[in-house]
Amino acid sequence: MKGVSLIQFLIHEQRKTPQAKGGFTLLLNDIASACKAISHEVHRGALAGNLGIAGSENIQGEVQKTLDVITNHIFIKALEWTGHLAALASEENDEIIQIPKAYPKGHYLICFDPLDGSSNVDLNMSVGTIFSILRAPEGVDTPTTADFLQPGTKQVCAGFCIYGPTTIMVLTTGNGVNGFTLDGDIGEFILTHPDMRIPEDTAEFAINMSNQRFWEEPVHRYVTECVKGVDGGREKNFNMRWIAAMVTEIYRILTRGGIFMYPYDTKNPNLAGRLRLMYEANPMSFIVEQAGGVSSTGRQRILDIQPNDIHQRVPVILGSKNEVERVVGYHRQV
Repeated sequence: MKGVSLIQFLIHEQRKTPQAKGGFTLLLNDIASACKAISHEVHRGALAGNLGIAGSENIQGEVQKTLDVITNHIFIKALEWTGHLAALASEENDEIIQIPKAYPKGHYLICFDPLDGSSNVDLNMSVGTIFSILRAPEGVDTPTTADFLQPGTKQVCAGFCIYGPTTIMVLTTGNGVNGFTLDGDIGEFILTHPDMRIPEDTAEFAINMSNQRFWEEPVHRYVTECVKGVDGGREKNFNMRWIAAMVTEIYRILTRGGIFMYPYDTKNPNLAGRLRLMYEANPMSFIVEQAGGVSSTGRQRILDIQPNDIHQRVPVILGSKNEVERVVGYHRQV
């Protein structure tokens, strides 16, 4: 099916489920439209005054970039009126976002990070949007935060859109992973990366080395081995990558393998991890597992975690199967 548009692909998949009514397909098409609009704003950059900070902080206590605010608004306004969602949750909002009374409600919930890696915007580096779709509980007219607190195994879809030299959407509905490139001439996402698979072995690792002194021993051990390579007992030498945008790190892993780690550290003992479970760890773990990779906190499969807060943070170690399992094995030995 390589070369077909995203909507053609979605309709083809919908027809495999005779009882499907099309609402889910339309929701994904609405998300694609939102990502097109965000791509446009990201690529306008300084021409539209979209760079720099907004002078506000999000619920995480992080200073918001101008584009954090713009992209969050775009995503909400593109989806709240469609009738396919029961409520939304954004990394940038303190509370969940209810559907205005003027609009009909649907059967799905969405968690999203409108602009992952926004610290890279002013450097003209790749950033992206991450989203996770859950089913709304039956009979619930006005969802609460508790209705969002479903483990990652309950996701019906996860995806991200990376805004780089080209805009690419990566998507899974539980039947593998596919990548679609935005063709600006026709304004459509086209299937260019069907059935993406992560190699089981890799010679690349990605981690923020500036936190090295705060890591636990298993991560110290693993990274030290990678740095020493064949001189430290490994069968090969490794390269290190760090882009500070999860979408870019995961896209690289999907295309050529690798391991990405944002492990638990003692830099801030009050934080159980750095990445957000609902907006980053769960959707990316779903994608990685569907592509043949593994995702863990080091001690637990991420998709099995029962969330306790909409903004919960967790450690993340994911990517090529054999390397992730090595790190998890080191955690078991402690």
